[in-house]
Amino acid sequence: MDSIYSTLAEMVRAGRAVSLATVISSQVEGVRPGIKMLLPSGSEATTGSIHPEINRAVARDAGRLLLEERSLLTVYETAAGTIEVFIESFPPPQELVILGAVHVSITLAKVAKMLGYRVTVIDPRGAFATRERFPDADRLIIEWPEDAFTGATLNGSTSVVVLTHDAKLDLPALQIALSSQARYVGAIGSRTTTAERKEELARMGVTEEHLLRLHSPIGLRIGARTPAEIAVSIMAEIVAERRKA
Repeated sequence: MDSIYSTLAEMVRAGRAVSLATVISSQVEGVRPGIKMLLPSGSEATTGSIHPEINRAVARDAGRLLLEERSLLTVYETAAGTIEVFIESFPPPQELVILGAVHVSITLAKVAKMLGYRVTVIDPRGAFATRERFPDADRLIIEWPEDAFTGATLNGSTSVVVLTHDAKLDLPALQIALSSQARYVGAIGSRTTTAERKEELARMGVTEEHLLRLHSPIGLRIGARTPAEIAVSIMAEIVAERRKA
């Protein structure tokens, strides 16, 4: 038991997605209340076991609830009776990755921080990606997107926003982000630019399924004109995607 709690604490501190399943009540002999199973997101091995007949179902439900950022009490049926399990979700912190240290990005970083997001700003142009312009960013990465995204964890709690209007930056970033597990991927640009960008991404090997994930033109249609208004529309669309609105 102590080992499971220690592992859970380490994973939460590291910002890794994990679920904890605990037996609340049971009609099955040998399955007592308090038995726990730790279920990391992805392909990592679980720790502990509840019952062979329901372990797979618990893991499936834990994965779904983790994506929904919910915890739930669920009743499972076995040949010997029912088992009531509470699945507690520990999703990683919400993160916003902004490619392009432009004017829109400055307000977008501020709004995202107000909503509790960790903010990363990426731009190879060091003159733009400065702490003076982005005091609210958790990280400033002065690298090309291919290098910045190498080893980065783009998971179901990550939103990626591409704001550069520069194909040398846009296309590599979108190619990586659209093929990742990121919940939201958006790019600024007109409908014409979006169509041309999708054609180029398809030539680069991005599948039609992944291209359908792209939010572009970016942001909710609120009639935004100024950089600050555009930032608000982008963040609103990210929240809508997260909350399945």
